This record gives sequence, C-alpha cells and structure tokens, in this order.
Amino acid sequence: MSTLSSAARAALALAALGLTLGGCGSLDRLSNVGKAPNLSSIEDPTAQPGYKPVRMPMPNPQPSSYAASSLWRTGSRAFFKDQRAQQVGDIVTVKVKVTDKANLDNETKRSRTSGDKVGVPNFLGAESKNLLPGSDPSALVGTSSSMSSEGTGSIARKEELVTNVAGVVTQVLPNGNLVVEGKQEIRVNFEVRELIVAGIIRPEDIEADNTIDSTKIAEARIAYGGRGQITDVQQPRYGQQVMDIILPF
Repeated sequence: MSTLSSAARAALALAALGLTLGGCGSLDRLSNVGKAPNLSSIEDPTAQPGYKPVRMPMPNPQPSSYAASSLWRTGSRAFFKDQRAQQVGDIVTVKVKVTDKANLDNETKRSRTSGDKVGVPNFLGAESKNLLPGSDPSALVGTSSSMSSEGTGSIARKEELVTNVAGVVTQVLPNGNLVVEGKQEIRVNFEVRELIVAGIIRPEDIEADNTIDSTKIAEARIAYGGRGQITDVQQPRYGQQVMDIILPF
C-alpha cells in the first residue's frame, strides 16, 4: 500500500479545513444551487438572541393629573385620538436619507540643508607650514547634511441612501421616548437587499402622517447590505479570510 505524497496530504488538509469552516452553511448553499435565496420570516425583534432592552438616563416620573369636569388630560397632545405611534407594537415610517460627501487633501513638504567649514590657520606656532602635506589650514574640517521629505494624501468619498422603511415600536422609555426597530428585505433575481433601522425617537418628532426623518433618531443604527450570488462573489473565500487573519505580514 503506497503512502500519500506530501502534495496529496496538503490537499486533503486544505479540503478538511474548508469543510470545517464551511460546515452546514456550505452544505445548505450546495442544496440551493440554482434557487433564489429565501426571505427571512417575520419574527418578534424582542425574542431574537442577543436582544437587550435599551437603558438610558431617565428623569423622575411625573404622575398624571386630571382636572375635574374637564375633557383634557394633562400632557395630552390632541383632543381626538392621536393616530401616530405611541405604544409598543405601533408602526412608524422612517424616512431614511443619508447623504455623506467628503473631500480631504493633505500635502506636506519639508527640506533642510546645512554646512559647516572649520579651519586651523594657527596651531601651536605652526603658522608657517601645513600640518599635513598638501592640506589647506583654512579648511581642515568640513561637514554638510541635507534632508528632505514629501508626503501627499487625499480622500474622496460620496455616499447617498434615500428610502423609507416601516419600523415597530419595541419599547416605551419612562420619559415617553420610543425605541423603534425596522427591517426590510427586497429580493431582486438572486440577490436579497436588506435595510435595518433602529434607534430612539421622540413622539413630538413624529409628523402628522406618522413618519419621521432618520436625522431625528437618537442612537441611530442604519445598515444597508445584501446576500446572494453577487455578495458571494464580492466576498473573499474562507481560506483567504483565514490567511489574512493569521499571517503576520
């Protein structure tokens, strides 16, 4: 029985490493060759692994007071029922508008030149003759140095994202602010585009049509990406990602 060559053993080791890194994910992708990626099911965000309620500094709670024989409640924003989001489970539309543009140029130049010349025309009475044959007493020592450096750098970036996404109120903070989270998935051919928006909003910032600008969201978390065939091609292979992490050079 012949033993495997070193090249064959290396190939088997790489294959085993690929299977270990890929795991069930690779088998699942192989079983879905030629099929469009499935959309995620609608789930309760608060039931997802890793979900944590938002904790923020809160003012002291103020008890509600009612005036006798009055149709108004203290703190009420309208006489009729407000159709805007105000409690857990309500829906609010977030108008996402992210426009980021930056142009930075930096250029640095530095140079320095110096020179020194030292002579010894008179040294212990040896004015009439040179200390060294063929030397000039007025220029026995001379030094010079030169240094220059130059650096340039530039950054040009332009990003723009304009869309709407409906979010769900997941928590009402003690001061009345709302924690919202929304997720949108759009499948185009074999690519799924995902948009995730989360943050804290004030009920006063919600407009009459139950919409709010993303610029008015505190602790905003906005993510836009995708998954599918195009994303797979754009991502490095598992082996390359591992080598990028462990290689020190």
